[in-house]
Amino acid sequence: MKAVTSARTTQTKLATGQLELTIEHDTIRGVDPIMLRWWFENLGKDMVFAGQTYPRYLLWHPRDHIHWELAKPSPSGGSGQGAHFRIVEAFAANPSYYVDSTEYVEKLDEEGVSLTRRIAGHEVFRLEHHFGQTPRGASYRSRMVVGVDSGPLRGPFNHMVRPRVFPDAMGTAWLTHNVEEVSMFEHILPRLYAER
Repeated sequence: MKAVTSARTTQTKLATGQLELTIEHDTIRGVDPIMLRWWFENLGKDMVFAGQTYPRYLLWHPRDHIHWELAKPSPSGGSGQGAHFRIVEAFAANPSYYVDSTEYVEKLDEEGVSLTRRIAGHEVFRLEHHFGQTPRGASYRSRMVVGVDSGPLRGPFNHMVRPRVFPDAMGTAWLTHNVEEVSMFEHILPRLYAER
């Protein structure tokens, strides 16, 4: 897996109190946006690696990923746009950074994937990955925002709840985690896509 220094990252506390994390990843060699869409649409399947069968999600980040499931299928019946993904992981394999969350797949196409989480009608989490094509492979930009952007819950959630459930140090750990998992695409996705 590539080091976090292979990417350009930011971690910002917005004026609203939300935490914003961004990553401009190194080029993913040998991969294109069509392959990335296919990966997310088939994330719940197994794959063979070094003669052993593993869940794809676990090979994507062997240290931090714990479990993935399709909590609710998309309207077309699969794990595409409109589905709900349950994601269980611990950034840096640290139990303090444990996440067990179900997110709505707001968007999934060749341009990228967006996941959101709402509580009591308020968006409290947004993760967007934007795909592009370069001569050497796929470009991949990530943006995560944790917190409420407006309304009466904004202040209490962003200043009291968010720092407890997703502290700044956890955001730093996520930046490293995401750079590592995205860099794994070069090693597992081209062959897997070719064998589909």
